[in-house]
Amino acid sequence: MTETLRVVAAGDHFVLPSLITAAIAEELREHPFTVGELELGWPLEPFGPVAEVEEASDAEDEVIDALRDCGAQVLVTQMGPVTERVLATCPDLRLVVVCRGGPVNVNLDAAKTHDVRVCFAPGRNAAATAEFTVGMMLAALRRIPQAHDLLAGQGSWSGGAAYYTYEHSGLELEDLPVGLVGYGAVGSRVARVLCAFGARVMVYDPYVHGEIHGLRVGTLDELLCRSQVITLHARLTPETRGLIGARELALLRPGAVVVNVARGPLLDEDALCDALDGGQVAAAALDTYAREPLPAGARLFGFADRVVLTPHLGGASRAVAEKAARIAAAEVGRWARREPLAHSLT
Repeated sequence: MTETLRVVAAGDHFVLPSLITAAIAEELREHPFTVGELELGWPLEPFGPVAEVEEASDAEDEVIDALRDCGAQVLVTQMGPVTERVLATCPDLRLVVVCRGGPVNVNLDAAKTHDVRVCFAPGRNAAATAEFTVGMMLAALRRIPQAHDLLAGQGSWSGGAAYYTYEHSGLELEDLPVGLVGYGAVGSRVARVLCAFGARVMVYDPYVHGEIHGLRVGTLDELLCRSQVITLHARLTPETRGLIGARELALLRPGAVVVNVARGPLLDEDALCDALDGGQVAAAALDTYAREPLPAGARLFGFADRVVLTPHLGGASRAVAEKAARIAAAEVGRWARREPLAHSLT
């Protein structure tokens, strides 16, 4: 007789425990299982005083209790901290599946030591982030949030008169030279949408080969020199940290627009503020920052008339939560059937 698989679904207010349970039930229809649900909080700061894991709920004890109560073999979580202590205290645990693009809340070295497999959910938010990027670009180009604030926030119809001047009116995407730094799952989607708008899309990504949407450019400097708008889609690595700084911003066409819905540290925010102050950059749209939450008194707040700021929302949609649960459940199903895991790091 097949052994009952014991699972803990440690979701949160985004990837709900009920979504994880429903996806697992669909995946394991022919395999006996039990699921214990746990809803964790969403942190605003990294877990713990030492960065053993990153971007995790401060809920180590709750995770341990849930795993030990049922002798769970599998943990599916979005933000649960999977630390050395969790792994050492829960010897029945054999598989951790993280409903995110990377298992940043898991101590991978400790997982290897305790012979625990770790999986993740790549690509779950590519469509959402791409759509958000284009929305942010349009908002910055046409100053939509500022116009909204004038009318809805201040009740001023006449305040919009400035947008009917040549100097202050926005730019159209059609025929606009837009440079994409990175052409992965998000960048490639953005390129397709921008091509549909009629933008002149250029792409710099030394790691991508084959056919692309747009014109491939050989160097980052060339891309910057030819772009009126740049949008960042590179992964954050030691090589790309600070990729766009003062020197790079100076290469852009005067009055350029900068969009970053990827990772904050790709962009030197002080250099961007200097470029905004001097007029080299006319507008920017940012969803990610070098420090999150964006600290009170940040220089970026001083450019509200030209900058669109959102609090790291690009990858958040209902479909993302549902996709994440399905991807995670599929890994649980493979593990239960003793099939090769699709997205395993350990």
